[in-house]
Amino acid sequence: MANHVFHRTPALMPEVASGEGCYLIDNTGKRYFDAGGAAVSCLGHSDAHVAEAIKQQVDAVAFAHSGFFTSAPAEALADKLVEHAPEGIERVYLVSGGSEAVEAAIKLARQYFVEIGEGERGHVIARKQSYHGNTLGALSAGGNEWRRGQFAPLLLNMTHISPCYEYRFRGEAESAATYSKRAADELELEILRVGPSRVMAFIAEPVVGATLGAVPAVAGYFARIREICDQYGVLLILDEVMCGMGRTGTLFACEQDGVQPDILTIAKGLGAGYQPIGAMMCSGEIYETITNGSGFFQHGHTYMGHPVAAACGLAVLERIVDGGLLAKVRSLGAYMEKQLVLALGQHPNVGDIRGRGLFWGVELVQDRDSKTTFAPALKIAPKIKKAAFKRGLMCYPMQGTIDGQQGDHVLLAPPFIMDEAQVDEMVGLLKDAVLEVLAQV
Repeated sequence: MANHVFHRTPALMPEVASGEGCYLIDNTGKRYFDAGGAAVSCLGHSDAHVAEAIKQQVDAVAFAHSGFFTSAPAEALADKLVEHAPEGIERVYLVSGGSEAVEAAIKLARQYFVEIGEGERGHVIARKQSYHGNTLGALSAGGNEWRRGQFAPLLLNMTHISPCYEYRFRGEAESAATYSKRAADELELEILRVGPSRVMAFIAEPVVGATLGAVPAVAGYFARIREICDQYGVLLILDEVMCGMGRTGTLFACEQDGVQPDILTIAKGLGAGYQPIGAMMCSGEIYETITNGSGFFQHGHTYMGHPVAAACGLAVLERIVDGGLLAKVRSLGAYMEKQLVLALGQHPNVGDIRGRGLFWGVELVQDRDSKTTFAPALKIAPKIKKAAFKRGLMCYPMQGTIDGQQGDHVLLAPPFIMDEAQVDEMVGLLKDAVLEVLAQV
């Protein structure tokens, strides 16, 4: 049969036929537990409430350009997001995905400083081993060297400080508090190096997703980051595209760090895979500056504020917030951590198990004591992905954990609707895949 789809990779992939709860089913009937769909399918694949909301909105009106109309679902979704957002966040700019949300955040930060007469501010500081999306602006902010490499001549001049990565970078004699401050103080040093009058924003993931593998910041880190941003008049952008919308046990991941951003980005779990939707959220002060100045944000996409996508997002939030799923994420997350540690915690090639809520990473090493990594040529992470998928488990392994070249980890982001038996199933399948691959090294 002719194949004209431009797939992500040239490898043959099975054809998905249906979804049922936590599982995807291919056209041969094989079932796959979805713990690796890039932290998207938080409600699984057959949520009747969300499906009905989409159907009802399609029957009413599918699309109206946001340059002419707003819609009831967009207004209601924005209201519900702001109701639960960090203090100071008052406006919601609806887009179609995470990369669009980050692009909007960067451009809003720039326009804000133009509007207040600080047009020399145009520099963004981000972190190494981060990921903020694949459009050119978002890719420039990201510190994923594997994704950035071949596009380097096209990227914007943004600079990167070290991540808050306790397993690798905290000194043996260093307290958590001392390390936390040292890691955060890199931002101040970089602001001073670039020039405080030139820096407009610092962007970071509260829990680093794909590139580091579910690495949360050490306590106190983001409080110090907020202090530095305030001291130098720099906007704080928090990217919760992967770690937000309940994934870590609170609706917004930054709640657990006690920090309020100026701009915040969400996507993935906001639509739960049922519709493509994301959002850039900002403070009331930023919004008022734009509306009382030039009067409009000089940015936009055709499908922003899409009524069907907004209806979907609202239904997803109703399930997560009103349906009590946040408490379930926290309790299941504790159980998932326990089971991962029991299954893999003592393995000589497992260096670290870390995460929050239902967002966990397992870092693999050649030697546990020295934390030496496997040679990249061994392709440990890709082999684990293949072995797990063969067994019916979708997970998210990646290479280049430490610097874009060295290091392997596996990221797990299962649906919030699973039960403890399915946690056991997921962990068992992962353990079997890991043991198979490591036995061949």
